[in-house]
Amino acid sequence: MVKHGYNLSDPDRIYVLPRVLKEISGITEKDDASIVCIQDNHETIYIYDINKNQIIKRLAVGGRGDFEGVARVDKTLYILRSDGLLSEITDYESGNFKKTTYQTGVPWKDNEGLCYDHKNNRLLIGPKEIPGKQSDFKGLRFIYDFSLDSKKLRKEPVFKFDLSEIERFALENNIKVPMKGKTKKKKAKPDIKFSISALGIHPMTDRLFVLSARDKLLFVFDMNGNIENIEKLNSDLFRQPEGITFMKNGDMYISNEGKSKKQKPPTILRFIFRRSSQLYI
Repeated sequence: MVKHGYNLSDPDRIYVLPRVLKEISGITEKDDASIVCIQDNHETIYIYDINKNQIIKRLAVGGRGDFEGVARVDKTLYILRSDGLLSEITDYESGNFKKTTYQTGVPWKDNEGLCYDHKNNRLLIGPKEIPGKQSDFKGLRFIYDFSLDSKKLRKEPVFKFDLSEIERFALENNIKVPMKGKTKKKKAKPDIKFSISALGIHPMTDRLFVLSARDKLLFVFDMNGNIENIEKLNSDLFRQPEGITFMKNGDMYISNEGKSKKQKPPTILRFIFRRSSQLYI
């Protein structure tokens, strides 16, 4: 397996978030000291200062629905609604921001993954929906690209993942993943759903990181879609990982929704990037 510089069992810092971010659903880097957050139900931007450990600004931009992803492109924010609607918030820090919406037409439901691919000037959109057993696409997962030049979605997916190849990779590398089908006569086999909850591109290694909250798994691919690593996430740390972003120095931040019934607050976990360390995923 290719090594990528994080020890996911030992976060450098855990940020306990306020209750208003209980359903935090997406994050993106703003600058070295702050992260932009969104949460389900209301299209409100929260700017969270990681040094002060508090929200320093809120901006309501008016939308309603299920908002799941956020990405920053210079002074513009893009917010993804689960039905594929994309909001473009230009000059978002000013009092005169402008909002434009685009119907992307992603052919799947429950779109949750969103990140900026600066090398190709596009947004990547990852559907959470899994093709059904009767679908012609059973066993496949997709990521689409939305061009920031044409402001249109390319019809064909930019990434097409074969679940059988990912499961084979997990077995060959003895990776702990969910298993199923064990009987007296049969060995258990991988039971990976690969239901995308967040996307991020590493700023230094140019690798695509994909979270599946349903599996409690983190996947790492090269930009040709080849699987390079999988790690099972500790459920005590990662209660419901719904967001991922990177600082320019490679430090990784993963957000988790809170759990009201168990009195568990929402969190953001910080993992320092250590390229030369032996502590890797």
